[in-house]
Amino acid sequence: MAPSSSAKKVAKLASRGRGKKVRFSGGTTFPTVVALSSLAMVGLIAYGKVSMPSEASGSPQAGDQWTMAYEFRVCDTTFTLEGQPEDLTEQEASAGDAVDLQSGIPSSVGFINYRPEVGGNTGGKARLGVFLDSYEVSVNTDRIVIPGNQADGEEVVYDIDDSSVFDGTSCEGEDAEIKVRVWNDASTGAFQDKITDFHGLKFTKNGMAFVIAIVPADDDNFEIPKPATASRLEDFGVIGEGSGDDAADTNG
Repeated sequence: MAPSSSAKKVAKLASRGRGKKVRFSGGTTFPTVVALSSLAMVGLIAYGKVSMPSEASGSPQAGDQWTMAYEFRVCDTTFTLEGQPEDLTEQEASAGDAVDLQSGIPSSVGFINYRPEVGGNTGGKARLGVFLDSYEVSVNTDRIVIPGNQADGEEVVYDIDDSSVFDGTSCEGEDAEIKVRVWNDASTGAFQDKITDFHGLKFTKNGMAFVIAIVPADDDNFEIPKPATASRLEDFGVIGEGSGDDAADTNG
């Protein structure tokens, strides 16, 4: 039987591709697009890094004079750093006993006087550690170390693993922990408790308050009042959002 017309057509179509090579275009469009995209991405990353504000930007800047309240607390006893040794008169942060150049008011103890220098610890570099380092005071999650020049010539170590750390206080016999309570505005009641990176806590606003405390562990209700000097910040021209407001402290 002669092959049908349909069978002949199929055979003819099938034979058209026999012995022929398939060729692919080797154009450069795709590689070029990839290369340009990569260059654009690198450029955007570089621009982002350049345009980001530096750590030293923002407040405070050279010429600013910030006054903040602070104190150390071990259970129910408190203390502050004493005096401003001569070799600290040019430091950016001092503990008091300095005369404010603008107001002429002696700052006394219990205040942090922060006066950043050009090219120094301005903006995000303004931290509690600048103050503590000026007096060679060490504060970490395990201990507070006060140098001899602040403690009648003999270094004082408060170690939370030492069972005697609370001796002579109402917390005697309790386990201890170290925390820093921070009021971003000492005229208000809102505070935050920090339990690590104490030297890295930033000075973000004139009129802050800090209590560096050793308190009973796992007792979130243990009272840590504001520093005694917080009520005197207005004497140095610090007018906070809650000035004149005696609202109770709240964990913010």
